[in-house]
Amino acid sequence: MAYKSIDPKSLKTPELHGLLLGSIAPRPIAFASTIDKEGNVNLSPYSFFNVFGSNPPTLIFSPARRGRDNTVKHSYENVKEVAEVVINIANYPMVEQMSLSSTEYAKGVNEFVKAGFTEAKSEKVKPPRVAEAPVAFECIVKEVVETGQEGGAGNLVICEVVHLHVNEAILDEAGKIDPFKLDPIGRLGGNWYTRSKQALFEVEKPLAKLGIGVDALPDTIKNSDVLTGNDLGKLGNVEAIPEVDNSILENDENFRSTMKPEKLKGLSLSALHSYAHELLEENRVAQAWQVLLRAN
Repeated sequence: MAYKSIDPKSLKTPELHGLLLGSIAPRPIAFASTIDKEGNVNLSPYSFFNVFGSNPPTLIFSPARRGRDNTVKHSYENVKEVAEVVINIANYPMVEQMSLSSTEYAKGVNEFVKAGFTEAKSEKVKPPRVAEAPVAFECIVKEVVETGQEGGAGNLVICEVVHLHVNEAILDEAGKIDPFKLDPIGRLGGNWYTRSKQALFEVEKPLAKLGIGVDALPDTIKNSDVLTGNDLGKLGNVEAIPEVDNSILENDENFRSTMKPEKLKGLSLSALHSYAHELLEENRVAQAWQVLLRAN
């Protein structure tokens, strides 16, 4: 593979900005409502944002300095005057209005009004929350860390959540947030966004067991020209290499309808690996192992 080797100091800020935002993606969006000392409300989205702890609950977003003229955002000015913010979570039904609110209106213009959102009174902080947001975090600002004074420098607004609002419509039967109902969005480079609801998939966390790891897989599997890195990761997330167990395949209705057990004996190594890959794509790990064991 050919890679470009780049010293960030050799690039102009807009070029580096594009590489960073184009590759570190998708990013969650902090739809931040703030207020200045005169009581003027501001609402603006920031994709330099994430959660950094739950005890205390800590969120950080960064209204960075503008690269073109080194000016600062109204949100940054506001939290320096009134150290409170509501971080609203924006979802797909709000994305166009949210984008409109990022217009650089003059200071004192209320983006709630411009973008057509509803102000809802907060419980513990002065800035209002967005009534249409599926989740809103009322926060106090603990600290603002400036990473530099030049255009493009970040201003890390470190927030502690003091109150939450969660729309019950996005909860599942167990009271947990359902990602399909939440319908979250993420920010990429340029004008691009992603809608998580359209591309959700699960990856089993290796917390409840000690996986054997890719290094412990048989060489014929580990060095396969067919199996992908994702395939090997799934296969390595077992506590021990399984034993041959005909019942796993015989009791699998999908297997019986697409492949007779006796046909496995006549398949080449590459064909067996291809079939195992298909099973792994469907997260049928136990069945994939049984196919692969017949190749060894």
